[in-house]
Amino acid sequence: MTDNIIEVRDLVKHFPVRVGVLFKRTVGHVRAVDGVSFDLKRGETLGVVGESGCGKSTLAQVLMRLEPPTSGTATFEGRDILKMKGGELRKLRRDIQIVLQDPYTSLNPRMTVGDIIGEPFEIHPEVAPKASRAKKVRELLDVVGLNPEHINRYPHQFSGGQRQRIGIARALALRPKVIVCDEPVSALDVSIQAQVMNLLGDLQTEFGLSYVFIAHDLSVVRHLSDRVAVMYLGKMVEVGTEEEIYEHPTHPYTQALLSAVPVPDPELRDHRQVIRLEGDVPSPVDPPSGCRFRTRCWKAQDICATEEPKLVTRVANHPSACHFAEEKSVVP
Repeated sequence: MTDNIIEVRDLVKHFPVRVGVLFKRTVGHVRAVDGVSFDLKRGETLGVVGESGCGKSTLAQVLMRLEPPTSGTATFEGRDILKMKGGELRKLRRDIQIVLQDPYTSLNPRMTVGDIIGEPFEIHPEVAPKASRAKKVRELLDVVGLNPEHINRYPHQFSGGQRQRIGIARALALRPKVIVCDEPVSALDVSIQAQVMNLLGDLQTEFGLSYVFIAHDLSVVRHLSDRVAVMYLGKMVEVGTEEEIYEHPTHPYTQALLSAVPVPDPELRDHRQVIRLEGDVPSPVDPPSGCRFRTRCWKAQDICATEEPKLVTRVANHPSACHFAEEKSVVP
């Protein structure tokens, strides 16, 4: 059996842009995900980072089959996720779960914590007999660091960090193999972020989980990820191990992102080079020709406008989608 639990190849998701009185005329497409390929190994955390609007959350939704793909393939343990229907797709829901970004809107305010965490057992009754569900919910609350006696409380009686723990407990209920974390700490205070990240790390060790961890904060991703994929305007522009990306970045966009990460040491902060990108992110409806980052890149030359760079290894032993990839340390 391969070490890869998920394999994605040339995944595309375009959303039509429609106009007219009845919105029947299509005038273009939002290229949210535009040819993404990656592997997720068993027990591994793959961090996916990039600016807002680069397609990270859309990628998560397609993997979860919450959105149908435009084209491409995605397999889970050798089975095509994108072709699953009926009972096969229902079983996939047990194996791949998601933790959503906003703990304030992802929980039903009319349901108790016990009902929220126990809802997966209603959908998949074969996982837990009805008589044992309350016990399992209490066990899940304890696993994520919450008081099992609070099973009858409502979401508004918990803090943001506690609500996110409830969401994590719900995702764990069916004992999945993969959890897609869609910016799970971005809405939390910094001190609470660290607690939730530590919890996710402990749960991964205890249950042998694989994570696709989506975030826009590179410092958050580094804490948990084994490998990191950097996305820009629907495409992955650099992929490598945590050390390769943070210590030896080769793509100009990755270097710019890393230079913006806050550094607590004043001496290091004063001596590092901060890369300030010019202009705004282009529209995903009409992305630039060739390299999509060229309109903001200080290295751009004529070839960048005519030839799209492939995600291949050029320097530093990891793939980068840049014609002029160059290893550069941005933090001394």
